Amino acid sequence: MSFKEIENLPIFWADHEDIAMALYERFGSQFNESKIYRIRFTDLIEWVMEIPHFEGRRDDCNEAHLEQIQAKWVYEWRDNNS
Repeated sequence: MSFKEIENLPIFWADHEDIAMALYERFGSQFNESKIYRIRFTDLIEWVMEIPHFEGRRDDCNEAHLEQIQAKWVYEWRDNNS
């Protein structure tokens, strides 16, 4: 299922792959693998909160979620740039 097919469903912090797909849709190749891992968590939180249909609360975010989102975003980038 692509991001376009799920874009109307609510997204929460634990939906790491959906978030990563949305971030890749937004930024494309602007961020490569090394740049993704250097994104400040404060910026990443803001970008996630801006995703349409994201319904997670800022208070529910933690470092583990952010690390997983970065990892899934790297996988998404690799899939689209190999």
